[in-house]
Amino acid sequence: MSNVHEAITKHSNSQHQHVQRFLKLEAKRETLIEEAVFCCVNALSFEVDKINEVTAEINHLASKGIVPTRKTVTKQMVKEYVVRKYGQ
Repeated sequence: MSNVHEAITKHSNSQHQHVQRFLKLEAKRETLIEEAVFCCVNALSFEVDKINEVTAEINHLASKGIVPTRKTVTKQMVKEYVVRKYGQ
């Protein structure tokens, strides 16, 4: 029985690490999106490359299971969000 318990514990720990990695990447992605929105609102130039690098990492992680995927972000998406939220 201890082998079953060890296998379950190992699997549980692996899933926990998977979720923790996702949460860190998700927070980083949200920060980068907020920076792009700030720049857009203030008529500063911005790029979405770093956002999408993190998005790719998230989606790779999601391909292994238990965490959701995220959409690639375009500059147009940021601009449309700013117009909807701030009327600019």
